[in-house]
Amino acid sequence: MKFDDLDTRMRVFETGHDHCVLPGIYIVARLDGRGFTRLTKEVHKFEAPFDVRFRDLMVQTVQHLMDCGFQIVYGYTESDEISLLLDLEADAFSRKTRKLNSVLAGEASAKFSLLLGGIACFDCRLSQLPRAIDVVDYFRWRNEDAHRNALNAHCYWRLRKEGQDANQATTALMKLSVADKNELLFQRGINFNDLPGWQKRGIGVVWREFEKQAVNQMTGEPVTTTRRRLETILELPMRDDYSDFVYGLLRGADQRA
Repeated sequence: MKFDDLDTRMRVFETGHDHCVLPGIYIVARLDGRGFTRLTKEVHKFEAPFDVRFRDLMVQTVQHLMDCGFQIVYGYTESDEISLLLDLEADAFSRKTRKLNSVLAGEASAKFSLLLGGIACFDCRLSQLPRAIDVVDYFRWRNEDAHRNALNAHCYWRLRKEGQDANQATTALMKLSVADKNELLFQRGINFNDLPGWQKRGIGVVWREFEKQAVNQMTGEPVTTTRRRLETILELPMRDDYSDFVYGLLRGADQRA
């Protein structure tokens, strides 16, 4: 069989189930670290429940993903997960879900591994969202999840450090309401409301424009140019203010388009 005929025949098995995100549909990619509990607590032994070193690795990974060719409007990270909002007009890999999932997961895994100095792996899945309000609700969902997880993590690790084993600490927290968990921490000298916002609400990464002074190479005259750079937000707005923040990002992207 000639190569061209063989190539045509075999490629069908690769592409037969290809799906593409339709035009006009928002794409949000969510990446999760694989086995990161063991990676961060046993292999590399980061401080529990939160470690600034791990936070910075995640932020740098988000920044890499936003600047490697995907037209990403907003990056968000909490715990060991990353959410990325692609521009509505983004057309990387012709919006093929297979390619977006595999390449984003590969880029994240490679970057984080290099930063960590060890092997780390992410998976990726896509949300296809038809309306702007669905995008806002998605990020509100992850933002609220970060708050819930942070409260549980602080309580869990406080009990572990007091001598309880994993089963004992988990069982103790199952019986407690949100108010009870806040009280558990307060009795141990921790006001949950006073903890850093990045622990409770996650971290955002956005593009910001700035003016830069330069020299026209043809005339030698000074000129002002507009450039973009990534800005990390450690204290994100809360509740409805966060919704307004995400809406603002969507409006800004629409205006640029």
